[in-house]
Amino acid sequence: MEQTWRWFGPSDPIPLNHIRQAGATGIVTALHHVPAGIAWPESEIAKRKATIEAAGMRWSVVESIPVPESIKLRTGSFESDIQAWKASLTQCGRAGIRTVCYNFMPIVDWTRTDLMWQRPSTGYALRFDINDFAVYDIFILQRPKARDSFSDEIVLEAEKRFARLGDADAERLEKTIIAGLPGADFSYDRAGLKRLIAQYDDISPDDLARNLTLFLEEVAPVAQAEGVQLGIHPDDPPMSLFGLPRIVSTQDDLRRLLDAVPIAANGLTLCVGSLGVRAGNVLVDMVKAFADRIHFAHLRDVTYEANGSFFEDEHLDGSSDMIGVVACLLKEERRRREQGHAQIEIPFRPDHGHLLGDDINKKTNPGYSYIGRLKGLAELRGVIRTLEYMEVARR
Repeated sequence: MEQTWRWFGPSDPIPLNHIRQAGATGIVTALHHVPAGIAWPESEIAKRKATIEAAGMRWSVVESIPVPESIKLRTGSFESDIQAWKASLTQCGRAGIRTVCYNFMPIVDWTRTDLMWQRPSTGYALRFDINDFAVYDIFILQRPKARDSFSDEIVLEAEKRFARLGDADAERLEKTIIAGLPGADFSYDRAGLKRLIAQYDDISPDDLARNLTLFLEEVAPVAQAEGVQLGIHPDDPPMSLFGLPRIVSTQDDLRRLLDAVPIAANGLTLCVGSLGVRAGNVLVDMVKAFADRIHFAHLRDVTYEANGSFFEDEHLDGSSDMIGVVACLLKEERRRREQGHAQIEIPFRPDHGHLLGDDINKKTNPGYSYIGRLKGLAELRGVIRTLEYMEVARR
């Protein structure tokens, strides 16, 4: 498996030489300064690629080419936006970048309610608390019919929490949820968020799934022709937020989107942390079911609490069978090697990480500090080396 690292470009507080010191050989990045709906200029791709290669690594994965809301809704400028997406995809392929991760989550990308949740180790983790999310949705955003999205138990707890919530805490909660997290394609104010949510009032999960299929029918053949593998990222978290449809959350969801456009380039980003907090998702079974269409992996672990709440745990200590997942991915690589697959190695990155050590007092992107991911990558590397050793010993 190829060890990669997410880097947010020249403004990232972690320099490329530190990433190389961590042992990564591949970089996962995107042209975040190019707005959604605009084709990535060939010159900008070449510039970013040259910067990475000058540091002794390669640009392994694009994460992400943003998918505008117009495409998800098939309104407004969606046709020209799809053409721009295809042009960006083509330019990436011709630059030698073979994997493109993207997502189809309506409005809000990955979402958390606490960016500094202290653990017994005294490090800090990211957390999603469904009760705090309900506080925001029902009482601060005041979305119409928000109460209908939660159980009576959650609404009651949210009422209690809101009664105790000070202005500063309410502002912090709102900023955490809607101001935009690293790599997200959004940053809204309250009124703007409500307007965008209203655009989805008549969009059902089946409608959104159909729009995803129509999008893939256009872009997947381009990817196939350019030798690029597409990997859709699961919903994070894999449940409806703000009453919006989520269609990449379960094994059935993944099967539907792969069957809808059954060409090899149409594949998945396996995010252990995202899929791992949905009841009924058995990660090892899912990897076995979709192994030949897994083009990229986010290896992070979470501990599931209740009703949808979870926190980002140590990479090997959460609720998911991380070692079993890695073993299945290595088995898939052996199959590809035996069958002469064009792209044998599955790139993975140690997604997220606790805020540890002197990173606590440094400027960092939430979830993307240095020491926590360095620790996670080292642990995952140890798992991979051990499993590979055991496989050789069995022969």
